[in-house]
Amino acid sequence: MRKLQIEDAEVMRIAIQQEIGRSEESRYDHRLHGLLLVTAGQSCREVAELFGENGTTVQRWVSRFEKGGLDALREGEREGRPRSLNAKDWRRLQGDLRKTPRDFDLAATIWDGPILSEHLRRRYGVELGVRQCQRLFREMGFRLRKPRPQVAQSDPLKVAAVKKTSPSGSPFRRRTVEPG
Repeated sequence: MRKLQIEDAEVMRIAIQQEIGRSEESRYDHRLHGLLLVTAGQSCREVAELFGENGTTVQRWVSRFEKGGLDALREGEREGRPRSLNAKDWRRLQGDLRKTPRDFDLAATIWDGPILSEHLRRRYGVELGVRQCQRLFREMGFRLRKPRPQVAQSDPLKVAAVKKTSPSGSPFRRRTVEPG
């Protein structure tokens, strides 16, 4: 029998691995196939190499299977890192965010990632990065709203004249200059 070849095999291999990673069921089936090969006599290292996994990953699959059977291969809730704030402090922080940063001696008029990070450090003794603070806003149901900058002492009629979208009926409209 002639050996079949897949064009761009390495690219296709990556695409297939990405497809497997897209759903819990695919990952579960992937683990089952790996275990099937181990039961057929292949080593964890050989299966890992074939599947594009780390050798310890396949060893973990075997260990999980031996301890808990097929159900242990399914994905469950992952614990993750514990929260930096307990439930009481979480509620207090939600209350803090309903006030202005100036109420806490912070040099800002609105909350944003850097200001929240500083507030958490000062008031709660918690060190969180700006991106994590931005996630906290979303998790608490807050939206980031930046005020539109207003040029000091600007004439509203002159501002309207240079805007892309002038209000209808405005005496100031952008004029196009045609060659000629």
